[in-house]
Amino acid sequence: MHSAKNSPPAFQWEDWYTSLGGRTIRIAEVDQLLKDIKKHQYQRFKGEVSPIKKEFASKGEASEVVKKHGFEFGADEVGIAEIEPSDIYKGREIKEKYAIVVGQRMLWRKFQEVPSHDSAVECLRVYFSLGEVVIQLAEYIRSLGYACRVEHPIGDSNVLHIPLALKAGFGELGRHGSIIHPKMGPLFRLGSVITDMPLTIDHPIDAGIAAFCDKCKACRNFCPADAIPDERSPEAGKDHLGNDRYMVDTGKCFPYFAKHNYCSICLPVCVYQHKEWAKDFEGFKTKLFPEVNMEDPPPPSDPETAKHWYPKLKREQS
Repeated sequence: MHSAKNSPPAFQWEDWYTSLGGRTIRIAEVDQLLKDIKKHQYQRFKGEVSPIKKEFASKGEASEVVKKHGFEFGADEVGIAEIEPSDIYKGREIKEKYAIVVGQRMLWRKFQEVPSHDSAVECLRVYFSLGEVVIQLAEYIRSLGYACRVEHPIGDSNVLHIPLALKAGFGELGRHGSIIHPKMGPLFRLGSVITDMPLTIDHPIDAGIAAFCDKCKACRNFCPADAIPDERSPEAGKDHLGNDRYMVDTGKCFPYFAKHNYCSICLPVCVYQHKEWAKDFEGFKTKLFPEVNMEDPPPPSDPETAKHWYPKLKREQS
């Protein structure tokens, strides 16, 4: 299966950093987690498939077993979607039919101040932790006699995690470009395992989140880079409920992200069911709303590299 003609290219991280003069954030814990992912996880993406194939009574039973183990391995949400060409990055090719999408929440206590050292480290901690979930889930599926591949949450995947998660029923696309989950809010990360194991798919949900985002502008008001739009962008295509998508101005967003501890302000300031998800589930005393540090943004950057379309908000279009 090839990517669709209108699929976006994979994000060219190094090209974007180069356009800003290189990486300037140096956090020891983040660097160590990146090393741990490369050293302890990358080589475990592949494995032997058991020659004995487990037969299930139905695709539904197989899906229930896979989801059960995903939760046992540490996922906070598991869903299944059928992969379409538009879910594959431009120029990439995959053979698998299904994506088992997994999500894991980030700790609210680490987002009491944003951007911050703690919020930056938490993002990478969950990339590693969720990486373990998808690796263990892949190992389990292979033990059942079915081939599969890991699509790690850190990036450089062949598939787009967000469209697949929307199809798998994880929530709805928020104004800030991230998924808002009915129970986890937007403060979680995504990874997936892709396979041809026969499975029953989940479906998109309509929980009223998109309609809420149309009225709420919390993330828009707290974005220091002024990168989040007032209106939806018809040029960006439709989400899985048929709405025009909100599209963030990446040329404004990334420079701030890259200079200020990977920012993330738009996530903890989201107010959709905020009292439900913005609390610490292990009893730590936390504030309901974060302390937001809004610095003057650097100039926009639009590097000459393969990139997805985004609007150039409140600046000359080109």
